[in-house]
Amino acid sequence: MTAFLRYAAALTLLLAVAAPAPVFAFGSNDSSSSSSSSSTADLFTKAEKKVKAEQYADAIPMLEKVIKQDPKNANALNYLGYSYRKTGHPDKALGFYEQALAINPNHRGANEYLGELYLELKQLDKAQERLNVLSTACNGCEEYVELKEKVEAFKSGQSS
Repeated sequence: MTAFLRYAAALTLLLAVAAPAPVFAFGSNDSSSSSSSSSTADLFTKAEKKVKAEQYADAIPMLEKVIKQDPKNANALNYLGYSYRKTGHPDKALGFYEQALAINPNHRGANEYLGELYLELKQLDKAQERLNVLSTACNGCEEYVELKEKVEAFKSGQSS
């Protein structure tokens, strides 16, 4: 094989291995989720659209199905917690955020949303812990900035 062909083959292999994985926005950023089938990925995408459209009650059964098929999917667990929180079920939300963080302790979305839940429950110290995790994991990222603003607003409201 000529040097050029070896180079081309190596480059092709490198590009195939280094191809970017799908990126999930809206606070779900865990790339360590277990692999899932195409139908599970499609269902997750549909559920994610429901969450972004604030159709949380519609997203919940879809996300529960994703979790049943892929129990280590931290992104789905995060969205399930978020959807339960937004539909008025903080206890269920807490459990799903904790499951997501057990899989990926630095999951930005789960840390932000759990921090927000703690603020809703008036547990500033626990919200501050989530902010500290985000500070280490991604200081300056969108999730950190948003939670920091909410923590500061909470503190300002307490001193009034």
